[in-house]
Amino acid sequence: MLTGFKRLVLMASFLASPALGADCGAVDFMTLPLPSGGDPAETALRVAYPGLTIDAGKVTLPGGATFLMGEDSSRAPADRLADPSLREQFHDVYPLAFDLAARETPWFDPGRPRVEAFFQALYGESEAAVRDRLEKAAIKGKATFLMNGQHGVACQMATALAAVEALSIDWSPFFKDVGGSFAWRPIAGTKRLSAHSYGIAFDLNAELGGYWRWSDRAEGDAGAYDNKIPQEIVEVFERFGFIWGGKWHHFDGMHFEYRPELILHARLMAR
Repeated sequence: MLTGFKRLVLMASFLASPALGADCGAVDFMTLPLPSGGDPAETALRVAYPGLTIDAGKVTLPGGATFLMGEDSSRAPADRLADPSLREQFHDVYPLAFDLAARETPWFDPGRPRVEAFFQALYGESEAAVRDRLEKAAIKGKATFLMNGQHGVACQMATALAAVEALSIDWSPFFKDVGGSFAWRPIAGTKRLSAHSYGIAFDLNAELGGYWRWSDRAEGDAGAYDNKIPQEIVEVFERFGFIWGGKWHHFDGMHFEYRPELILHARLMAR
């Protein structure tokens, strides 16, 4: 692998410093060089989480925890959501274009299936463990978010917020009365842990975001989504590894979560 590529990837392996700013060494996942060949899902995981290794379908994290990639056998979407394999997390390719047509397909939810044990191994297995790793990232005093310092999440967030501040649009309404960031809790209506539990997710202004459960629609029939989140804001966060719930069939327009592997996988699949 190229030396230059190694240098860029290693930038993401640090733990974010206590005093975060836009110069903490963040990675732009839209321009990060990617290796050629190989399994796209496995490559995306390796690049997103430096130190992670995969050998014959066995995934080993830097701390020693191991998981199987498993299969994607096109199970029923509800089953895949309830108990996915690592490979099934990549079943739906995250759309990089700002086009919400894909979300009109029932159960098209790239990022919603999560292997809980995998994320707990990455970010903390308990509320106390995650809380000990939290760091603050703020946007001009308008909002402060608590994000996990592991795997560069807090640094990526601080850098994304600085980039939002530099936008020519009026971004301030979307950071007023924000829905929050870290909260150890289940997803509404389920027993599955929310991505907020790991300190890798945040919500913007809930009134401007929109959420499928508020429309009293049945699961699998989330209906239309009247988006109010500007493309410019979404694209900034995607650059730094955060996917957007507005691209889900079960839309959560206020919600962003750190899933750089899905951004990288989408780039690899587009080749």
